[in-house]
Amino acid sequence: MRAILIVNPNATTTTPRTRDVIIRALSSAIDINVIDTTHRLHASDLARQARRDNIDIVLTLGGDGTVNEVVNGLLAEGVAAEHNTTVSAGKAGTTGTAATIPTLGTIPGGSANVFARSLGLSEDPVDATAELIEAISHGHRRTIGLGLAEYNGLNRYFMCNAGLGIDAEIIEEMDRQRAKGVSATPARYVGTALNQFFVKTERHEPALTIERPGVDPVTGVFLAIIQNSSPWTYLGPIAVDPCPRASFDAGLDLFAPRSLGVLHTVNYVQRMLLRQRSKYPFGGVLTLHDQTSIRITASRPTSLQIDGEAAGSVRTLTVTSAPQALTVLV
Repeated sequence: MRAILIVNPNATTTTPRTRDVIIRALSSAIDINVIDTTHRLHASDLARQARRDNIDIVLTLGGDGTVNEVVNGLLAEGVAAEHNTTVSAGKAGTTGTAATIPTLGTIPGGSANVFARSLGLSEDPVDATAELIEAISHGHRRTIGLGLAEYNGLNRYFMCNAGLGIDAEIIEEMDRQRAKGVSATPARYVGTALNQFFVKTERHEPALTIERPGVDPVTGVFLAIIQNSSPWTYLGPIAVDPCPRASFDAGLDLFAPRSLGVLHTVNYVQRMLLRQRSKYPFGGVLTLHDQTSIRITASRPTSLQIDGEAAGSVRTLTVTSAPQALTVLV
């Protein structure tokens, strides 16, 4: 069994000493080649080459952004034919590819590590490494579905979520702050979110329209969060979850408020933190569960994020469920 470990050396929550411990532990258990990433999308290139080389297992040490790059690299070649993906008038169909690509294992090294934690892995990278070694030894694997986002002529898979609106605006602002050397702490996320909500984001004129096959469009939407898993994100140890029924084993879930009034938003946040599965108690929010395909159009350029990474501005986004797309170690 051959494996590679793709390491983001700039991962926010690991040190060189921690990475050395992890590498030593893995090397004692399996035949592994360790490669550090050096630039954006390098992880995608390495994963693509691993598939060409028939590598059995691809491991990542980094955050959700690193995992997303690897997933898209693994699925990059031949994916359209293998998934039999077609998109026409908002309709899409997919078939799995998990048997044709390396198995993925992820060691958390970022600030949130939503994917690893959603799979039930430990938040501690050393403990998660021990769990993955045990999974390899005992053959513990799980096949999961992904989401596929089509926008601006691009196709990109996401493991956990995508978002249009203030969700993505906050991530863009955090990126600007990190570029200035500011740490991405939970407190800073909260402060940035409050500033974005009260000062910067458009809360009076909604831009988004939600479309589904065979259903009348829903207009007047301010924000669209699409979840492929639960929870949506973490605020330190606290799970934040607009769509608690979202699952790797189902289609896509949607949270789309038609109001960003202060009282409505306080209600949204309260229910997200409590992870309540019941419907929101007023008609100002659209929630959908287990969807095959959703198309979102915007009347003005709107910020997009995919798995917690800023993806620019879009006018149209189509998200499609891709079931049984990836095998992971658990």
